[in-house]
Amino acid sequence: MTPRANDLAVRPVTPPEIPDWIRALNTGFLRTPDVSDDELADRSSYIDLTRTLGAFDGSRCVATFRSFPQELTAVGGTPVPADAISNVTVTVTHRRRGLLTRMMERDLAAAKERGDVVATLIAAEYRIYGRYGFGPATSATQWEIDVTRAGLDPRWSAPEDGGRIDLVDAEDVRKLGPELHERLRRAQPGAINRDDRYWQVTTGAVRLTRAAPWAEPFHAVYRAADGEVQGLATYACDDTWNDAKQPVDTATVRGLIATTPAAERALWHHLCSIDWVAKVKSGWRSPDDLLPLLLPDPRAATITTQADWLWVRILDVVRAMEARSYEGEGTLVFEVVDAAGLAGGRYRLVASARGASCTPTAESAELTLDVRELATLWLGDESAVRLAALGRVREERAGAARVADALLRTSRRPWCPDIF
Repeated sequence: MTPRANDLAVRPVTPPEIPDWIRALNTGFLRTPDVSDDELADRSSYIDLTRTLGAFDGSRCVATFRSFPQELTAVGGTPVPADAISNVTVTVTHRRRGLLTRMMERDLAAAKERGDVVATLIAAEYRIYGRYGFGPATSATQWEIDVTRAGLDPRWSAPEDGGRIDLVDAEDVRKLGPELHERLRRAQPGAINRDDRYWQVTTGAVRLTRAAPWAEPFHAVYRAADGEVQGLATYACDDTWNDAKQPVDTATVRGLIATTPAAERALWHHLCSIDWVAKVKSGWRSPDDLLPLLLPDPRAATITTQADWLWVRILDVVRAMEARSYEGEGTLVFEVVDAAGLAGGRYRLVASARGASCTPTAESAELTLDVRELATLWLGDESAVRLAALGRVREERAGAARVADALLRTSRRPWCPDIF
């Protein structure tokens, strides 16, 4: 007989159960369910079993869930503690039994108890996570550049600003990358921290058997005139020739981070001036990335993908609203509806360029919204006026959505460069 939902145990995974948990994880993501010794050793080295959940039908793991500590940069550059959620699956034979709900409720309650301000995830499927209070808070765009149409000087070999581009190896990236990324994430709303494992994996020092065979990429560093490293691009090139025996290679960017517009401009120009390269695929970028407008002919950059990226769930409204900065000045009383009971309530926000206070209040609300809509607005990427037009935000006082936009919208869009 099919077990009832209450007959299925949801609990932290024990060390002997890690192989079965990995098998369920691989099954859920439609990868081969085999668990190699290398994969077992690798995952065992970094997962925190107190935050690694499984649902068990007897002794068999049929659902997986993992969280880990993270820092997320709020508008203005303040990092807030986040509960990062990943490795979420439910085996196809055990869907619709509330297993994800039980795992999510357990994890979010623990995150709230720890004092995390938000929870984060990258959603594989759009329709799942809104019911747990998550809202899409950043988006990402991919461009494909037709180098022959871009209008850049194909003979370009060095920046005109006194800086320089150097090709470096993986060991250099492991030395230079962490500090460069720290400078970027302090200034980029929506960015998250990268641990040492990130740099080990992305430079091939740790090679994952579950991934494609490792092929060493190219790494280009931009140094300003004073020698400071201000940008890093990692990319790979294919080997394609057309019928006329002409090279028409594609350079695929695996990651490009820059702390100044000069570095960003120089790295994209470098990528578009490599001999034999006819196309450049940008990788995931911010939707308002400078890239297209850096080209003399912006039409040479065609959008190939645009989608939601980082999803956020507010756990502490007061700390979340006080952590970020505000470009406008004003007061807003808003009511947050949270079916899970983690962040609901009525709050009075007083904000200006000098800082903000957010306090619980008994005053009449001017705006009412679900906690997932607050998450969508928090990093400044969405408009309360748009959400009101969709019926997802309710104005209790005419014009309150415009006040919210004046306070919350940002001049540049938030961006999360990473997936987890």
